[in-house]
Amino acid sequence: MNVKFCGAAREVTGSAHLLTLDGGYKILLDCGLYQGGSDSMKNFNEKWLFDPRSIDCVVLSHAHIDHSGRLPKLVKDGFEGPIYSTHATRSLCAIMLLDSALIQERDAEFFNKRRRHNRDEREPLYSEDDVRLTMERFVTFGYSRKFEVRPGVEVEFRDAGHILGSASVGLTILESGKTIRIGFSGDIGRPNRPILRDPQQMPEVDYLICESTYGDKFHESPPQEIDHLLHIIRHTCFEKRGKLIIPAFGVGRTQEIVYIMDQLENAGKLPPMPVYVDSPLAVNATVIYGSHPECYDADLSTYILKDPNPFGFSRLTYIKEVEDSKKLNASDEPCVIISASGMANAGRVKHHLFNNIDNPRNTVLIVGYCSPETPGGRLRDGATHLRLFGEEKFVRCDVEVMDSFSAHADRGEISDFVANQRQAVKKMFLVHGEIERQESLKSLLLGQGFRHIEIPKLGEAFEIS
Repeated sequence: MNVKFCGAAREVTGSAHLLTLDGGYKILLDCGLYQGGSDSMKNFNEKWLFDPRSIDCVVLSHAHIDHSGRLPKLVKDGFEGPIYSTHATRSLCAIMLLDSALIQERDAEFFNKRRRHNRDEREPLYSEDDVRLTMERFVTFGYSRKFEVRPGVEVEFRDAGHILGSASVGLTILESGKTIRIGFSGDIGRPNRPILRDPQQMPEVDYLICESTYGDKFHESPPQEIDHLLHIIRHTCFEKRGKLIIPAFGVGRTQEIVYIMDQLENAGKLPPMPVYVDSPLAVNATVIYGSHPECYDADLSTYILKDPNPFGFSRLTYIKEVEDSKKLNASDEPCVIISASGMANAGRVKHHLFNNIDNPRNTVLIVGYCSPETPGGRLRDGATHLRLFGEEKFVRCDVEVMDSFSAHADRGEISDFVANQRQAVKKMFLVHGEIERQESLKSLLLGQGFRHIEIPKLGEAFEIS
């Protein structure tokens, strides 16, 4: 059999890894959308490195769009098999893929209005109808429950602790009288984080596909991050009398920040200013978070006994309507605005940046990885101006970065997660990371006793036996 790396190869987004068994059966691990602006990747989302009609099944690690976002296009282009996931992943995909379809449609409409006459019209990658057909293909299972996708191919999801429903994938494949164990980490979460259980190590495997997003970074510890967040809020909202704008993905990051603020409010530590979550997706995702207590850690389960709504407090307002979002841009009220998307390359947060980054009273807080070409990535890298909606805007606001809010494991946490594989694994493949960070993580793991580590290129294939 072989594995072909069809996305997130020396890139952080677009996860897609194709297993082809000796008998020709094809398993696609994830089917993610590329989110970024790299010239070399600009056609990635429109094209495939395989025939979608040839894929027998998809095994999905979690609902984030860079892992699930091309599933409707896969179905649109001929895929007819099942999509296996956890229960919570399906629930989140139902809203996230619809949101993605609306973004595709709006982007195509915006492009077509501004296109030159000698350029073809742009079609959305997929429609809401494609999403509905995709959701019909989901087959869901709980954690630590083995199931067969075909005779001789067994799959097990284990809790990855990354977002609600996230999982690592373990495959046990029996072919020609030989058993091969393959592991896919998905995105590895972080221990001792709010809401979700700690990541569960995978069983020993022969071959491991492992993420490496923060392969060269260490995150802040929880007490430091809370003090840092409070300092930023006080400095922006009370000393500068400005707005604190937090670009945050509607699923995972937003709920964690709100939960932390809820705890601070109950402890009497949160300064008295309004907080807005301006993202319809985040509103719907928060409802789903409340519907899957099987994913909660012990701390949240206990906290709910005291506060039955851990994602809401008196000064918090969830905004759905566009007109209410526009009112925030016109207001001079000191406040916190949490808005999608996390990379600031789509969604309402782009409007908040457009209207606020040229005001020195304001602060933008980046709370996780952003592709370098996105507005969030450029702010992280110290950009002095951004082009938004066709207009050049000077960056006069403060820009803060707190990677500790990332749902991705850092360098040490990745090492801990894979530590039990050191003696068993024959070869490890590092994916879902930038090459410099992957090389750094590879050096660390080789120094810890791992033997064969590859950093595959896009489209590269390896034999597994």
